Order: sequence, then C-alpha cells, then structure tokens
Amino acid sequence: MSQPAIKLYGFPLSGHSHRVELMLSLLGLPSEFILVDLKQGAHKAPEFLSAINPFGQVPAIDDNGTVLADSNAILVYLASQYGKGQWLPSDPLGQARVQRWLSAAAGQLHAGPATARLAVVFGADVDTVTAINRSHALLSLVEQQLGQSRFLAAEQPTIADIAFYTYVAHAPEGNVSLADYPKVRAWLASIEALPGFVGMPRTAAGLQSA
Repeated sequence: MSQPAIKLYGFPLSGHSHRVELMLSLLGLPSEFILVDLKQGAHKAPEFLSAINPFGQVPAIDDNGTVLADSNAILVYLASQYGKGQWLPSDPLGQARVQRWLSAAAGQLHAGPATARLAVVFGADVDTVTAINRSHALLSLVEQQLGQSRFLAAEQPTIADIAFYTYVAHAPEGNVSLADYPKVRAWLASIEALPGFVGMPRTAAGLQSA
C-alpha cells in the first residue's frame, strides 16, 4: 500500500513552513501543501485553531490523521517515523547535540535572521539593528562550529541542519550579509546538493535586491 500524502499546512514564504517542506522532500514522502494565508489571518480562524493548531501558527501536518504542529517538533517526528535513523541519532549524546541546535533555532535563529527578514520582507515593527547584530553573533558561532564538523551536529546532515538552513540561506533578505562566513556558505551549498532538496522562493528584499 502506498504512503498517503502528508498534508502540510503552511505559507510559501514562511521559513518555518519550508523546514518541513524540505524534510518531507528529502525523505521522499508524498505531501500536499495546503495554503494557510497568513496575510488574511487564516491561521487565527476558529476552524484552524480548533482542528489544526490552537497556537495559531504554521506549519502543521496531518499524517493520515496524526495532526502535529511546531516545525521543530514535526522534524523530530518525521525523522523518527520515516528517517530510518539517518536524520536523528539514536545515541544520547548525538540526540543532545541535535537538540542543542533545535533550541538555538527556536531561540537565537528566530531572534536574529528570522526577525531581521520579518522586518524587511513583511514590514514587521521590530528592532532591526538588534536583530542584525544578533544574526552576526549567531553566524559567527555557526562558522566556528562548521570548522569542527561538516554539519552542525555531526559529520552527516541531521534535522539540526534542516532547522537552520532556511533562515540562514535567506538571511540576506533581512539585510544580513553572509560574505564573512565562508564555511556557512559552503554548508548551505552542501544542503542544497542533497538529493531531494527543494528551496523556498526568494524575494527581492534586502541585500537580495542589490
């Protein structure tokens, strides 16, 4: 019996949504993208809140009746359910190293590159100077880590890399330059070379317009 398509509720320019879209594609899983129009407030509609995600956020998935929200939680689920041990280590130390970067994705990555891009692409009222400074502080740490291992948490890609990829790759849209981070740029290229890679649409915002 073929695998039923996993429904992905998301928004095309959401980096959080793209994390899940990318993971689904890398795993070769059939999926159906269901647009949740954030601009129209569809993520706050009563039917979405009651049936999909009471927190009113994308992404969320429906895997044949299993409904799950939060991009990092979804990555853990997909890797555990379908990844055959490739994307999430089974040993305690390996799992902890991945979790460290998932926490950073929810923290420093969100406060830095994601927030800077939110201001430029979507016009959010945020402190862009602080977001850009936080972005470079984080990118310096990532550059340092990639001098020690080929990928963020191991010598092979894990969900830690998938959680980080999109907002780092699209950081220039938030006026965050990647010019000073050669190892980060090489790491992005390594992700983009993986079989099944799919990108997120780029906007002409920020440094992308230069």
